[in-house]
Amino acid sequence: MNSPVSLVLYGRGAICLGFDGIASAHRTTRDVDAILRIGQIEAFDSDQAFWFAVERTNVQLEPLGLYITHLFTEEQVFLRPDWADQIVPVLRPPTHHLKLFRPHTIDLILTKMMRGDDPQDMEDIDFLVRHDGITRDQMEPAFATVRMPDVVELHDAFARALPVVRGILDRHAHSA
Repeated sequence: MNSPVSLVLYGRGAICLGFDGIASAHRTTRDVDAILRIGQIEAFDSDQAFWFAVERTNVQLEPLGLYITHLFTEEQVFLRPDWADQIVPVLRPPTHHLKLFRPHTIDLILTKMMRGDDPQDMEDIDFLVRHDGITRDQMEPAFATVRMPDVVELHDAFARALPVVRGILDRHAHSA
């Protein structure tokens, strides 16, 4: 691979690598999931250099107990329409040709809603809200414009997660 390629990490891997001051509870993952932007998957399918770069990055992630495992297209993940314009660089571990990013915290919260009111994901959302001071006023437009796959179970998961996430946001607003 002769030129940099970017991957957007999400899930607990994005929290582990993309935030300072995380508690050990948020380090309980081994896989690192990534979001591929429209057009990337086709380009990567036949690019052996890309897969070599992923393999080399996995070697660098190994001491942290992590590895890149799942690659999802942006249509398969809960995100705002303009999510790709707001990605944040992930600087650790240092990589050469693979440039790592994470979604903006608001989008990362949306991705954490994909499994409904899963307790681990709700803990992660609580951390994200606290860490970045995310407010309900910031999240409500994201809730209204979130792009979701056309899968009934995912829409149901969002509906289950929404009141829990609003409760987390309200609780932090009252404790501020």
